[in-house]
Amino acid sequence: MAIGVALNASDADNEIDATVALAREAADAGLRSAWFGQRFGVDSPALAGIVGREVPGLQVGTSAVPIFGRHPLLVSSQAQTAQAATHGRYHLGLALGAQHLVEGGFGIPFERPIARLREFLTVLRQLTETGTADFHGELLTATTPIPARVPGAEGGVPLLVAAMGPQALRVSGELADGILPYLAGPRALADHIVPAVTAAAEAAGRPAPRIVALVNGVVTDDVETVRERVAERLAFYEKIPSYIRAIGLSGGRRALDVAVVGDEKAVAAEVRRYRDAGATEVVFAGTEVAGDADRRRTWALLGELAG
Repeated sequence: MAIGVALNASDADNEIDATVALAREAADAGLRSAWFGQRFGVDSPALAGIVGREVPGLQVGTSAVPIFGRHPLLVSSQAQTAQAATHGRYHLGLALGAQHLVEGGFGIPFERPIARLREFLTVLRQLTETGTADFHGELLTATTPIPARVPGAEGGVPLLVAAMGPQALRVSGELADGILPYLAGPRALADHIVPAVTAAAEAAGRPAPRIVALVNGVVTDDVETVRERVAERLAFYEKIPSYIRAIGLSGGRRALDVAVVGDEKAVAAEVRRYRDAGATEVVFAGTEVAGDADRRRTWALLGELAG
């Protein structure tokens, strides 16, 4: 099973330089992929393209770019550019986004998210595979009076969605290549998420979807202190309905309940649980929360497991 890490250098003096350095360290540790979140700061597809070009062999991806406030023509340009820059090692992750961030940040209504996701994926598939589009939907229009193909990205771009709810899973199974569930533990994956997206893909005649599970985890001896830090960092997600539901389906009440904090034996056992629950890939996030020493210890274990 492929194992990667989410990289976060937002506190560095130069986020780009620091992220490249972290990516090199991750590759040296034996990790297979590096993933980048999309906030209001650094542009994650651009960062992925830079890292992928600077660190040959490392798969790079975004997890995930919210579709509200963006147009598929522009996202396609970003994704194809990153794909050409990395010679086929870029993976585009998309998300619906959180309502309060969409409405508060962009000043646009968070309306009909599932319908928008369906149209967005339909257009992106056309653009990334053919370089052209002629789409006139209820919510989106996308045409290409001039070519939208990026030479060097002819192989297309894998499309993944941070989907966990039933409707989003159905659309993702039909139109995407996989999903990026976050704060969804093994129970939620095995009993709800994997069966739903797999059934949708089968019904649409598509291959079995990739299940890229994002897991907050750290290898450490100071378990209680680190759990407190993880709880503080993840409290934000406990206000968002989709994450609350995923945590509940996982058997937890707080985001901390689906975090993985412990020694090498405990963390390795949890990685195996995700694999057994249907995850095709596991990406550890938040590994920097306990400092560089525990981050390196975590990466060393994950590299061994990836090998």
